[in-house]
Amino acid sequence: MNTEAHPNGGYVTAGEFPSRQAAREPMKAEGRGETHYLARQPIMNAHGRVHAYELLFRAGHETSFRGDHGAATRSVLDQTVMHGLRALASGHTAFINCTRETILEEQVRVLPPQETVLELLETLEPDEELLAACLRLHKGGYRFALDDFAWSESWIPFLPLADYIKVDIEQLDVVARTELMAHLKTCNATTRLIAERIETEEDFHQLQREGFHLFQGYFFARPAIVENRTIPTNRMLHLDLLRSLLDEPLDQQKLSELLKRDPALMLRLFKLVNSPLYGLHNEIHSIQMALRLVGDAVFRRMATLAIAGEMLGNRPPELLQLAFHRARLCELAAHPRGLDATEQYLLGMLSMVPALLNSSMEATVNSLPLPVAIRHALLGASNPERGTLGWIECYEHGEWSQCDEIAARLGMDRRLLAQLYIDALQWAQENMPLETDGVA
Repeated sequence: MNTEAHPNGGYVTAGEFPSRQAAREPMKAEGRGETHYLARQPIMNAHGRVHAYELLFRAGHETSFRGDHGAATRSVLDQTVMHGLRALASGHTAFINCTRETILEEQVRVLPPQETVLELLETLEPDEELLAACLRLHKGGYRFALDDFAWSESWIPFLPLADYIKVDIEQLDVVARTELMAHLKTCNATTRLIAERIETEEDFHQLQREGFHLFQGYFFARPAIVENRTIPTNRMLHLDLLRSLLDEPLDQQKLSELLKRDPALMLRLFKLVNSPLYGLHNEIHSIQMALRLVGDAVFRRMATLAIAGEMLGNRPPELLQLAFHRARLCELAAHPRGLDATEQYLLGMLSMVPALLNSSMEATVNSLPLPVAIRHALLGASNPERGTLGWIECYEHGEWSQCDEIAARLGMDRRLLAQLYIDALQWAQENMPLETDGVA
């Protein structure tokens, strides 16, 4: 059973996402009508499994969990409580950036300690008052991370409280990181080290060799790509199937013939169709039967999930959930933008295919007979079809000002887009649940 914090300091049974009607309600700062953005970034272990998520907040123009403006802070807290911390982090631990006031005033006590890691920002003054407040929260079960950490004598008293130390690899080079680890060993620090801003697999492997335990960044979505790599035959079949899902109506005979060429994929699809996820009461034995019972729209989702799952191979599962998150968000935003929902869904999914195939986007696009506008959108053109995808990419990185600019260019309510992000996240979690890494 999920629990979420209540502003009075207690916990109430909840943790669900808001209803679809509630999800369409604009998110407004108390009394000011400002936009709230709430995104998340995965923190992965060495095996590519999600260990935790850092939740990125923007209330008005602030990018952290603020405590110095009462109305803004209450609004951010309300949003966290409403959605449920466990739901926002898919049942994983949630890392929350905290300012000095947030810690000193202990406003974080509305968040469940067993699900929360409090990040002490590098801009904080590590004095006795802050240490005393952290000790009180630590006794209450809260864990801490030291963010953007660089060695400093003044932070030594905080090390026994820190379960995690986060290091920005853009700020500390390999020599500085080696020196930091030596300092930590002299202090007998047993904290887990998180390398931040990992953008490539090369960085990931380098930081593993250096002794880091956890990794944050979108390296898992940007594998080392071999530009001239030929896409394997079975993957070409999967791309052909994805393209065939654009047909309106679906060509049952064509789909059946394609699926017969990949028995493993067909088995995966039938297991999915017969699973409780879609609530069908008749056992289904053929593509034609599935189409008759669920219709084209639902079948497209089933087939896309099966195809993407088969393509995943040994890639991190988070990659597939991210693909479904993007696909669903593009689909949800299609109607208010007057775009084709099916094409937008496929656009979001295909945006992650190069990472699944370790191939370039150009190779992926050239292998598919896609509509010209979708082809250009995937290659980065600033056309209407790419609008929502461009917004998602900025949102995932917490680039709020760019999100606002894109929303204005699209003529979309930025508050609605922020809510659709949460809606799509819920859908992706339901359709592609992730396993924990087993370490709290």
